[in-house]
Amino acid sequence: MIRRLAGFFTYFMRHFLPDAYLFAILLTFLTAILALLFAGADFMKVITTWGKGVYGILAFTMQMILVLVTGYCLALTPPLKKVLDWVASLATTPVRGAMITAFVGSFGGLINWGFGLIMGGFLALEIARRQRKSDFPLLIAGAYSGLCIWHMGFSGSIPLLLATAKHPQNLVEKATGLVTPISDTILAPWNLIPALVLLFTIPILFYFMHPKEEETQTISEGRVKELLGETVHVDKPASPTLAERVDHSYIINFVFAAMGLIYLYSHFSTKGLDLNLDIVIFTFFILGVILHGKPINYVQAMNQAIRSCGGIALQFPLYGGIMGIMIGTGLAKIIAGWFVAFSTKETFYMFQFWGAGIINVFVPSGGGQWAVQGPITVEAAKMMNIDMVKSAMMVAWGDQWTNAIQPFWALPLLGLAGLSAKDIMGYTTMVLLWIGLVLSLFALMIGFGVF
Repeated sequence: MIRRLAGFFTYFMRHFLPDAYLFAILLTFLTAILALLFAGADFMKVITTWGKGVYGILAFTMQMILVLVTGYCLALTPPLKKVLDWVASLATTPVRGAMITAFVGSFGGLINWGFGLIMGGFLALEIARRQRKSDFPLLIAGAYSGLCIWHMGFSGSIPLLLATAKHPQNLVEKATGLVTPISDTILAPWNLIPALVLLFTIPILFYFMHPKEEETQTISEGRVKELLGETVHVDKPASPTLAERVDHSYIINFVFAAMGLIYLYSHFSTKGLDLNLDIVIFTFFILGVILHGKPINYVQAMNQAIRSCGGIALQFPLYGGIMGIMIGTGLAKIIAGWFVAFSTKETFYMFQFWGAGIINVFVPSGGGQWAVQGPITVEAAKMMNIDMVKSAMMVAWGDQWTNAIQPFWALPLLGLAGLSAKDIMGYTTMVLLWIGLVLSLFALMIGFGVF
């Protein structure tokens, strides 16, 4: 039954879901209409908030491009290739390959969403190279599964924000005077147990979703090699010029890398395990510099990696515009308020989770969503005498949940794999249903005092 349902969603998405660029445009239209109808915004308010949002996300767009290309360059180094080869060798059948990819993608997402996304993508490519009968979109969907549980892990922006003293958006601290350590959020039993349940059941879901052999969508070996790339090594000319000696200088490369390592040591020794987006990019970059050995090798790897960034550059600004409308017109607060209005103490957490899931479709950013929904969540929890920390984490749960059907975060992975959103969304819709069921039950259990 699961395979048939997955097949239905896959058929539906491939035939009716437009390209991710058109999806973003249509979502822009829908957001604008909702703002006109429910937020009391006039036409020019919608247009101006949209325009500011488009160019307001450009810095973040560049961050996402760097996550992809620095991760790509790292994966093209010989040591990382060996690691990927070893893990891929465990995939002795196409079905096992899908399960391994889903597990690695989910586990990586809990450690750090950027690392999990890119490494999961390269693992999917390596397994597709080894297991020629693998369903390639299913493998990529498995690599993406980490983005559907990432906010319960160590790079979750909301729990890390709550653990940061005197942060402008630490609304729980402002309300209670207390900073919330990750032992009370990420590592709390009511968050850790469902995270582990999803970590070990999502691969089982992929086992049941794997299509029959005659229905698989495979990828040619040549196309895999083109996408996966080869380890980069530029040979030094027999009679190099001074410029070519510099290009191939190991000494220059490692002195530069040493500067980066000193900075990383300083960062982690003073701030602990602070794996924010900038540090992930920087870590990928420095490790890539070290493992490529010579400056010219890294240059060539970057030239190969940058080709996969078109979707991010084109579509991320459109989502910035959507977020601009949602936040600038107050529409996101109105939607969040609807779910608070008909909640009881027992159902509050579940409705917060559902509401956050809906808002995430329009505001696919954990930090951005908390800025919108956080004040409503904290105030409602205070009025109803409900745990503010658990309420905040329901926003985190909802934010990750609907990533399964939101192409925003999938774009780096899709660029890496050479696929479109509709190729994987049939499978990720099944992930959406499973995660929604599991987390709704746990949210209810929290509401009824089980945790």
